[in-house]
Amino acid sequence: MSERSRRAGFFGGAEAESRFVELPTTGGERRMLTGMLAAQRATLELKCAGLGEELVLRSVPPSTLSLLGLVRHLADVERRWFRQVLAGQEAPALFSSADDPDGDFGGAVAEPAVVGRSWEAWRAEVAFAERFAAHAPDLDVSGKDGWLGEVSLRWVLIHMIEEYARHNGHADLLRERIDGAIGV
Repeated sequence: MSERSRRAGFFGGAEAESRFVELPTTGGERRMLTGMLAAQRATLELKCAGLGEELVLRSVPPSTLSLLGLVRHLADVERRWFRQVLAGQEAPALFSSADDPDGDFGGAVAEPAVVGRSWEAWRAEVAFAERFAAHAPDLDVSGKDGWLGEVSLRWVLIHMIEEYARHNGHADLLRERIDGAIGV
């Protein structure tokens, strides 16, 4: 008889545990929201850790969904909400466009330069977002979105947590398909 185990316990080690060291469970709203978003971002990195060309493996045909595609997509999402909407910068998407709306996923190919540029872009957008959230006078700082109208930093942080949580679910399945790694 095989031993029963818990799926969440398999993807472990020091990297997995380090995601939760800074996760605040008490304190102010900004600290809680930015801490939860940081944990979600760390989860994406963990799901991609130790992979090379496998980052571009697609889920199932005809989907273009891949781990690297998620990194590229989330770089564009970070850029859109923090740079374009909240900071009011003219900052076009890095990987998708009106001519190539699926460029974030379709352009995720196993070329070292593409992989490197994708991670570099994601990290730069995360750093910008972290600085913006840390230096905003309060969570009611707002910007104009073409779809929703006025949105606050509070709303963007909540939306980004939701966005990462949804895509980290995709990342769970993609990673398990690649090498069987499952869990936290």
